[in-house]
Amino acid sequence: MPYFICPNCKERSVDIDGKEGFTRQAAACRHCGFGFLFELLEDYYPAPATGLITCDADARVLSVGRGVFELTGFEERELMGRDVVDALSLAGFAPDANPASVSLEWGVRRLGEHLSLTTKTGIEKTVTADFFPAYDDDGGLLVAITPRSNGAGA
Repeated sequence: MPYFICPNCKERSVDIDGKEGFTRQAAACRHCGFGFLFELLEDYYPAPATGLITCDADARVLSVGRGVFELTGFEERELMGRDVVDALSLAGFAPDANPASVSLEWGVRRLGEHLSLTTKTGIEKTVTADFFPAYDDDGGLLVAITPRSNGAGA
């Protein structure tokens, strides 16, 4: 059974084929009205502070969901069309192991990546990032970023 998540409001749903009834139109979010849902291999429960970013098959930002502005200071229009790793200055991975590239190239999820990002104001924040490849014909990527505590046990 396919699982879907709204990249805007994080509402999860289950659908047999990801279509609205008998039409060929992709399902939209019934909770917030966002234009499309992202298909996941397994159900995923994002934390309340998690922000979702949808990217195309080249890891360029297509949409930014709720929570991303609060975490990064960037508005959607500032990130649109930019490479997600470059736009957020994601760091903390080996030069040849960019999690967005690996996820897109191999079609695998990269969960629990401990990274840092640089906010619009230049502050470095530690985050946990999850990368989900798209399973439809268009391809793409869903990136979930969750703030991490800088305290003990982080």
